[in-house]
Amino acid sequence: MILTDEQRDFVAAVEDLCRREVGTREKWLEHTDGGRAPHSAKLYEKMADLGWLGIAVPEEYDGAGQGMIDLVLFLETIGYWQAPIGGFATSAITAASYERFGTEEQKRRVLGGFLRGEVLAVSMSEPGAGSDVGALTCKAEQRAGGWVINGQKTWCSNAHIAEHILLVARTSKSGDKHDGLTMFSVPAGVEGLAVHGIETMGGREVNDLYFTDCLLPEDAVVGEVGQGWRQLMAGLNLERMILAAMMLGTARRAFDDTVSYVRERRQFGRPVGSFQALRHRLADHATELECTRLLVHDVARRIDAEPGRMFPREASMAKLKATEFAKAMALDGMQMMGGYGYATEYGMERLLRSTVVSTVYGGTSEIQRDIIGKTFGL
Repeated sequence: MILTDEQRDFVAAVEDLCRREVGTREKWLEHTDGGRAPHSAKLYEKMADLGWLGIAVPEEYDGAGQGMIDLVLFLETIGYWQAPIGGFATSAITAASYERFGTEEQKRRVLGGFLRGEVLAVSMSEPGAGSDVGALTCKAEQRAGGWVINGQKTWCSNAHIAEHILLVARTSKSGDKHDGLTMFSVPAGVEGLAVHGIETMGGREVNDLYFTDCLLPEDAVVGEVGQGWRQLMAGLNLERMILAAMMLGTARRAFDDTVSYVRERRQFGRPVGSFQALRHRLADHATELECTRLLVHDVARRIDAEPGRMFPREASMAKLKATEFAKAMALDGMQMMGGYGYATEYGMERLLRSTVVSTVYGGTSEIQRDIIGKTFGL
């Protein structure tokens, strides 16, 4: 893909910061509490100061006002360098919902905080409602002066470090299960909300949320009452493209680390990469990597070319292809590196852990295939 001079300079600047801050395993461990924390507030604030967090936020709200391709380039680069700013993806997704549907006051407050380095989160999933979001039961009841929330949410990424949580709750139950859902803006630390962490392979990333008579003001509604499902659907392109771009960068890193290793590692008197069994596998991976890059970048450009148009099939394809390839690349990279791939010192096991979950969050690969299939009338 041909980049403009501005885009090349931007990517080079992001690479330079990442190289200085997390370019070695030792520096990466310092930023991540020994690998246990996926989000470094220190690095996140540095990127906020540089204006990078607001790359896709409109200029009228003090953002850079750039399009999807610029956002993809940023995400691909931080994915490659494994920059520990795990709060950015959920923040960008959540900020976009406020931008589309929030009141002017909500936009100024929440988008302004995002640009300054605050983390945002969105809460949809429940113990009985994961891929089937329409089955959620967390209730919001209107009472004099506000809304009362009761119920449990789960798998809420970054809720423990978020300043605002965009909650999807049920305000009515009639007709289609997707009707009667509403978005609410929940400030961190509000009375009646308990956040309990869930330990995962990737460290402290996700949380259970428990709402017990949690009172929110009348103006906590984001968008229209009962229109939460339609509002969620409007943001799926962005979510899928964010995840696709991050995994594209991670796949590139897994490929480059594998090639670097097999060039240096010698067995039977020659570099192991010179053996046909590995050389052909790497040739296939290089081809798949290029196909993935072309797909993700092409969909991003289509979205920029037709603002407001939904690209459900193409965005699902990008998410499916990038996440599945990244997982396969990291797993095969570990295999080709042998025991060193399993060792934490070399980092491939970290890439594998981050890619394994990518085919689950943001809509599983099975859901993406179903969406793609339905676009053919199947």
